[in-house]
Amino acid sequence: MKKRSDALHRVFSGKLTFGQRAADVLAKYAGSWTFIFVFLVFLGLWMAANLYAWIDRWDPYPFILLNLVLSCLAAIQAPIILMSQNRQAEKDRRKIEYDYEVNRKSEREIEEILRRLERIERKLS
Repeated sequence: MKKRSDALHRVFSGKLTFGQRAADVLAKYAGSWTFIFVFLVFLGLWMAANLYAWIDRWDPYPFILLNLVLSCLAAIQAPIILMSQNRQAEKDRRKIEYDYEVNRKSEREIEEILRRLERIERKLS
């Protein structure tokens, strides 16, 4: 089982492509409280600048440009998060298969130990 464990570790810690690393980093950041707070501040500043600015307002109420920016962000963010989740699901599937094999091997070893104990018990009685 040691060889299988080493192979599993190599799969999990193998070289990731730039896109895979970027998807993981972006998904991790986009799913954090830091992102939510920074994004709320950004939205508040955007709206405040366009509602109360003394200079030329680039996106007056009802904030059509902001709506476009948010739609584009969602269109890009969703596939990135899905790519990261797909990779994680593959890792989870491989880990489950490995755990199953370990459990089966442990079960066989325990059964063998029980058979030996029964033989010892019969010899002693």
